Amino acid sequence: MNEFKLVVFDGICVFCNGTVDFLLRFDRKKQFRYVALQSDAGKMLQQKFNIPKETDSVLLLLNNQVFTASEAVMKIASLLPFPWKMVVVFRIIPKKLRDKMYNRIARNRYRWFGTKEFCRIPSPEEKMYFPEKEDLDD
Repeated sequence: MNEFKLVVFDGICVFCNGTVDFLLRFDRKKQFRYVALQSDAGKMLQQKFNIPKETDSVLLLLNNQVFTASEAVMKIASLLPFPWKMVVVFRIIPKKLRDKMYNRIARNRYRWFGTKEFCRIPSPEEKMYFPEKEDLDD
């Protein structure tokens, strides 16, 4: 699984699921794999990488490093094709300010975008992009 970049997301968040849909569509290299934080695989990754339970961020796991908040977004965007990789121009904004903006959206995402009753269940076509806990065990 090390050759893939793992995006760990909030499986009941409508905005987060929309972001996964976006990535599935525009990740031409099919380099990302997706794990809902609430899934067994997500809980295992949370424990393995000492990610606090109260984490309110998308996570990118890449080369045994954990990227969170705006840094995860910047890193994910940098791996997408043009024009999406142009998001990295926002790195000129200091990380503290980027994270503050990110955290405001994260805190309000349920109210602004809504929630699903259940975690995302990948379609048969998407299943290969959503590893199970067993697929991630080393």
